[in-house]
Amino acid sequence: MEKGSRNKEESSRDESKVRIKRNKPRSRSNERVMIRSKLMNDKECDLFSGEWVPKSDGPYYTNDTCNAIQEHQNCLKFGRPDRDYLKWRWKPDDCELPAFNADEFLRVVRGKSIAFVGDSVARNHMQSLICLLSRVADPIDDSDPLDQNKRYEFKEHDFNISMFWAPYLVRTEKTDNEDEKRPFKLYLDESDTHWGTQIASHDFLIISAGHWFFRPTYFYDKKRIVGCLYCSETNVTHLTSYFSYRRAFRTAFRTIIESDFNGVTFLRTYAPSHFEGAPWDKGGDCVRTKPFKRNDVVLEDYSLEMYLIQLEELRIAQKLKGKKNRGFRLFDATRAMLLRPDGHPSKYGRWQGVNQSFPNDCVHWCLPGPIDSWNDFLQELLKREMDN
Repeated sequence: MEKGSRNKEESSRDESKVRIKRNKPRSRSNERVMIRSKLMNDKECDLFSGEWVPKSDGPYYTNDTCNAIQEHQNCLKFGRPDRDYLKWRWKPDDCELPAFNADEFLRVVRGKSIAFVGDSVARNHMQSLICLLSRVADPIDDSDPLDQNKRYEFKEHDFNISMFWAPYLVRTEKTDNEDEKRPFKLYLDESDTHWGTQIASHDFLIISAGHWFFRPTYFYDKKRIVGCLYCSETNVTHLTSYFSYRRAFRTAFRTIIESDFNGVTFLRTYAPSHFEGAPWDKGGDCVRTKPFKRNDVVLEDYSLEMYLIQLEELRIAQKLKGKKNRGFRLFDATRAMLLRPDGHPSKYGRWQGVNQSFPNDCVHWCLPGPIDSWNDFLQELLKREMDN
């Protein structure tokens, strides 16, 4: 790991420790409520304020019925012993959230296309959607098996899904083409043209980013280095991940506004991870088997700040909305997923070998699992767009 200065709030690159609720009021938490209220349509039910409640039926699919599940999210295959994490549904406070219905979803999106822009959690979301749709339709995979970018076509339903791999959202360069663990160069004022030039052919865009911003990085503005995160150089300003996160979202939203994209953009907010006991690289794990109740845990520290940056930048983008695109919407997954420490693969993303040690995965989500609720949200959000 690169040596360098560590900010007080970023002492271990462990952006994800679970914090049990404290009674201290936090001003940034108050800001969250205020900013979020400006982003919500007060004429519609708030889908994202609620709680997890038990459900009697099983998962929508299994690892036997869907071939889109990546190994490291295939908790059933790799022997996760409990099943209770599959028996919860999200219940908004003031309305019902209908369960995903593949036939209805394909009817809503006929003649449309959806693009996901982001990292492996965005891909996790897309794979959940494909698995849910597999109950009635299997797509044609038009992409290179070795490519992080994906395109799936549901020809009978005149619908397609794309995944644009962009964990930093902006133009990025590797400092070592052979080693992704080496620091990246982030050109924070420059668009990632790979996705920026291709979104115009889509109707809906789901943009997200998060955990990559805690990796060692160099920050550039106007082609000039302006800072770094976890670098060893003493002559470079050491900045926080919040600096790059805010700048990246601002540039990404500007890319959308200035493009020929004439659809709707959903910002899917930061999904907290749940390492407990230690940082991710020192044995931290997520072994809980039930959701938190809403009063058991608070959003704070890294997760709160990342979430607030997203809300603030989304608010700016809404005010700057271009002439062509139909606007920016909030897809607020943060609170719901904060309450699901039980939904991660942990050690059940691979076979456990003798004398082998791997970090536990408390970032991604089991498939099937709580992330399937994101497509309950998506179905309802798309129906609202069609109704409007």
